[in-house]
Amino acid sequence: MHIMKVDPRSLKDNPDNTRQSKSTPQADALLLATIKAVGIIQPPVIFAEVGGGNGYVIEAGHRRTRMAIAAGLEEIEVLVVEAANDNGAMRSMVENIAREPLNPVDQWRGIERLIALDWTEEAIAVALALPVRQIRKLRLLANVLPAMLDQMALGDMPNEQQLRTIAAAHLDEQKEVWKAQKPKKGQPATWFQIANALSKTRMYAKDASFGDDLREAYGIEWIEDLFAPADEDSRYTTNVEAYLGAQQEWMTNNLPKKGVIAEVTQWGEAKLPQKASRVYGKPSKGDHTAMYLDRNGKVQTVHYRMPEEMKTAGKGAVVGGGATAGNDVIDAPKQRPDVTQKGHDMIGDLRTDALHEALARAPIEDDTLMALLVIAFAGLNVRVDSGANDTVFGAKRFARHAVRLLAGDGKLSFDIDTLRVAARSMLIDVLSCRRGMSNSGIVSRIAGEAIGADGYLPNMGTEDFLLCLSRQALEASCKDAAVLPRPKVRETRSALVEHFRKGHFVHPAALFTPDPRELADLIKKGEIVEEEDTVTTGDATDGLGELADDSAAGEAANLDAPDPEAGDDAADEDETAYGIAAE
Repeated sequence: MHIMKVDPRSLKDNPDNTRQSKSTPQADALLLATIKAVGIIQPPVIFAEVGGGNGYVIEAGHRRTRMAIAAGLEEIEVLVVEAANDNGAMRSMVENIAREPLNPVDQWRGIERLIALDWTEEAIAVALALPVRQIRKLRLLANVLPAMLDQMALGDMPNEQQLRTIAAAHLDEQKEVWKAQKPKKGQPATWFQIANALSKTRMYAKDASFGDDLREAYGIEWIEDLFAPADEDSRYTTNVEAYLGAQQEWMTNNLPKKGVIAEVTQWGEAKLPQKASRVYGKPSKGDHTAMYLDRNGKVQTVHYRMPEEMKTAGKGAVVGGGATAGNDVIDAPKQRPDVTQKGHDMIGDLRTDALHEALARAPIEDDTLMALLVIAFAGLNVRVDSGANDTVFGAKRFARHAVRLLAGDGKLSFDIDTLRVAARSMLIDVLSCRRGMSNSGIVSRIAGEAIGADGYLPNMGTEDFLLCLSRQALEASCKDAAVLPRPKVRETRSALVEHFRKGHFVHPAALFTPDPRELADLIKKGEIVEEEDTVTTGDATDGLGELADDSAAGEAANLDAPDPEAGDDAADEDETAYGIAAE
């Protein structure tokens, strides 16, 4: 047995090599990097070729030889041994099976030894072909209680999450927990219970809205979680009280107009004022904003709408309804509707936002645009008063659109593009699918279908909306999405949320297709009004005809028999008539 230097390209592979499976590209890359950094630590083992050949065969170290060639090494050191009767098959088997990688504790101890010899973390990482972050992870074991390290060195290792929690705890705390949780000799440690006893609430920098000024004012120091993925901000603090205080002060300083800081319910949601309805779509100018801290200490924002003030009912008005005295009322269990009232509220908001976006962006032909303007004023929410009225939708609200079409002298002056913009803006102000007094009714859905507003509806496969669906509705959605229903409604809902996380789901109830019954009612009402208008118009026309005939006869009489003395009297009568009209 002796050491010699050879060209790695001259060595031959052993056909009896035990390891026949190919190594992974990652493993080869790791070995290549270490060879480039520090060379070959353990020389390959070779023996002289049997059968008259003058070459050498590799007994152990095939990968090292290949990577040495890949690294461009002209010579490597090898250990030459005598050829075995079995061509080295047994020694190859033992060499591969008996070899065991270093456990993390031994790796850490080795790294600490290199650090003591003035190796830097970066140099160690290059030499071992490991990320610097991995070196720092292993060095974190320096924060682990020595007695726990001894247990880990026996091969009883906690998982990464448990190790992270243990290493983040103070040594005194680890000592107390280990004293209570130390396993009996030969038994594994209950790392889950140990980590659970040492765990502390963490508040993460990525969830913080405050900046460095408030962080310094509240004395918050960020700790880097070296076990977290490298591509995310893993800084955190366990000073929960200071973190929440800084978040609270940030909310106070950044509260928008019509904004409030809301309390939180036991479910971690904002507690809105009484009678407030949450806005799930885009908020309007009149809506309010509530800011609050969720269970993770993150600032959340929700928008809500307060109900409009209702006029006081007159005398004799009936408010609400009830059963007639003496009638027997039988309470029967009501079947839950497919979509709850909250769900319909959400649909109204989402549908309105989609309609407005379509009115602003979708291609609309001029004739369609004019037709939409006509039907828009048949909406339930449209009211035109003759006086100075600025209630829900009055003349003052529409004035901003009208002035676009007027010149300084009051004459109409516009181009077709200006007219189109004004018409679209007017429709956006008028048409609404929201439930309540502002609802345009069936005409908004007719308009939405006409301009393809269905294509602007957002993904409704969210936890918020699916919570509003019954079991039957959820299972129907599963069928359409090829998702298997789960035994529990909560599990079915979670499966749908996960399925539509990268997809797009629109509930059929949210589509703009008009309801046939509402459409029939609209057409019927239109026909009734048209008949009434025809009768009224006919009567008025007849009256105008008689008036015209009388005027013509009188004029002819005056021409046949003029009366010069009557001129002044006639003039006086005309003035009187015009005076009355003016009044």
